Formats: sequence, C-alpha cells, structure tokens
Amino acid sequence: MELIFEIRDAKEGGFYARALGHAIFTEAETWEELRANVLDTVSLHFEVAQTRPRLVQMHYVKDELIPVEAA
Repeated sequence: MELIFEIRDAKEGGFYARALGHAIFTEAETWEELRANVLDTVSLHFEVAQTRPRLVQMHYVKDELIPVEAA
C-alpha cells in the first residue's frame, strides 16, 4: 500500500501535509523536518505494522496566480 501526502506552503511559513483518504495531518518549518514528521505521524496512525503503508509519497503542490494583462 502507498500513502500519498499533499504538501503545500503554510501561510505563516514552512509546510503542511495531509494524507489523501486518511485523517492524517502534520506541519513543519523545513522539508527535512516535514519528512520526519510525516514518517512519525504514519507510524502513530498505523500502529499495527501489518497495516502500515510500505511507501509514502510526498506530493508538493504550489499554487501561483499570474495576472494576465489586457491586450
């Protein structure tokens, strides 16, 4: 089983992550800290090793609004 986390920039700085299809959320100031928090959170959420995902995908999403000038 693979668990996918959607990663976005936090408004106050850093990142926040949420697992798709599960009520798992975490946040961190740096990418390295976020990786560690994601792994810790997954271990806590799936206490039984047999149900724990074998892979975690961190999908970084960055929204950007670009104004288009009138021609």
